[in-house]
Amino acid sequence: MRVIVDNTRCDGYGTCFDMCPTVFRSDDWGYAAAVGDGSVAESDETLVRRVISLCAEHAIREI
Repeated sequence: MRVIVDNTRCDGYGTCFDMCPTVFRSDDWGYAAAVGDGSVAESDETLVRRVISLCAEHAIREI
């Protein structure tokens, strides 16, 4: 599984990088970004799917 963050939709609430800092980080402007190429360890997939469902702006998607 991989994820991408559409930074044009992100409002910078930070829920994703607060909940799963191994997959998401804050960029230089406080918006969400994927760590590395957005690859998600199998052990984090359930949490990441929860983070995706909680994103208020629907800025994160699985690819």
